[in-house]
Amino acid sequence: MRFLATSILPILILTAAAQPPAMQTTAQEPPPLAAIAPSEKLDNLFAQLKRLRDPSAAEGVVAQIWGVWNTSGSATVDLMLRSAEAAAAKQQYSTALDYLDEAIALKPDYAESWNKRATLHAKTGNFERSMADIAQVLAREPRHFGALSGMAAILEDAGQDAAALDVWQRVIDLYPANRDAQGHVRTLSEKLDGNKT
Repeated sequence: MRFLATSILPILILTAAAQPPAMQTTAQEPPPLAAIAPSEKLDNLFAQLKRLRDPSAAEGVVAQIWGVWNTSGSATVDLMLRSAEAAAAKQQYSTALDYLDEAIALKPDYAESWNKRATLHAKTGNFERSMADIAQVLAREPRHFGALSGMAAILEDAGQDAAALDVWQRVIDLYPANRDAQGHVRTLSEKLDGNKT
């Protein structure tokens, strides 16, 4: 028995060493796109977005970013969010809010549920709650230019022009080709410069 074991061991070692190169290098191949973590995808997409100055070219990258943000990883949360959108479209705002509250309770670390609730609060004029939800979005995804745009718009409507300008500039830093943000920065800069004279 000992002879059999000692005679097989060198054969196994030689067989392993003689594997074709393709089999030995398989582990070094890059992972498929689906295997890349959402955070890594977002890092790559935001790096691309920061380099783009043409709005039409940037739109494709922005759509991909929203695609990652809109993927909760939970079929139940996704259903809640779709139901909330359908209710809001029918102006059934309290029903929509119930769905969003449930989505947040189910997965509180998912930024987009907070963002959708912030949008609904702003739509119904509850700006204080909207700002509180925006803070929750940004705690989870500081690069969320949608939430930042909402914050800037609320600040601007409240007459807090300097604060609004700062936030719009943060949007442009993330998304330089954003024409809407550029327009707000231009208008607010002119307004604030005019107030100084």
